[in-house]
Amino acid sequence: MNALVGLVRALVPVTLTLHVRVPSQHASVPVLGDERMGTATLVDPQGLLLTVTYVVMGGREIEATFPDGRKFPAEIVAQDFESGIAVLSIPVRDRPTASLGDSRGLAVGQDVFILASADPTARRVGSGVVTDLGPFDAYWEYMLDSAIQTSAFNPGLGGGPLFDTRGRMLGVTSLNLGQVGRFSLAIPVHLFTEHREDLLRFGGVPGRTRRAWVGFFAQPTESGIVVAGVVPEAPASRFGIREGDVIVAVNLARWRRGRSCTRRCGSTRRGRRSPSASCARAGAPLSR
Repeated sequence: MNALVGLVRALVPVTLTLHVRVPSQHASVPVLGDERMGTATLVDPQGLLLTVTYVVMGGREIEATFPDGRKFPAEIVAQDFESGIAVLSIPVRDRPTASLGDSRGLAVGQDVFILASADPTARRVGSGVVTDLGPFDAYWEYMLDSAIQTSAFNPGLGGGPLFDTRGRMLGVTSLNLGQVGRFSLAIPVHLFTEHREDLLRFGGVPGRTRRAWVGFFAQPTESGIVVAGVVPEAPASRFGIREGDVIVAVNLARWRRGRSCTRRCGSTRRGRRSPSASCARAGAPLSR
């Protein structure tokens, strides 16, 4: 325990608190708000930070604060919307940085801990073990082929680092899951390291096939996939799908799980013909 306390104290200086202001007209504001707080990690002596995209999406003014109270303006370098990792830059040089580990070598049962901002200068820690390393799908069409789920509570603001007990950063904390044994989700850090050059040069990963976005919120039930909401002006809205519809098939194949439906729709490449869907509205069949 004393060793872990000493390790946490040594890692606190590589974490920062983000204060983000977003223009009121940005499309993310109705869901995420126009003022956001998050955690970031300094991972490069040239001032590169890692955080999660939803904290900085649409950000016009971003302020990053070290635990000692020093503040710096931050700029968005890259946003990988497929993984959820964002890269920022601040005008500092040669400060201590987090060591990036190989998240592909993680194992279920391995001890880990989350270090997160509670306010601009305060940090909190939550410890636990890795409980799952499989795919993850969320009802808002966020999918990871490999995600880190842990029994550690996220003790602060989103975007903070997930460390192993040797102090190596293995992930970026993204979501609070609130499930027994699966309290938090982290994005594996190898999704940054494997595409680092493209992210820093292009702001994204140009060679990757991007999943199609449908623009609806899916809730699985025994009778099909209930549409819990539709994003205005999104493809689903233009397609004629409404809140309350029940999707029973996609591309003539019957689907009953939210994961399957989301992945089936998302597997259609952008620019290709939209997937077909069979729905029920008020109990009556309806094809789209």
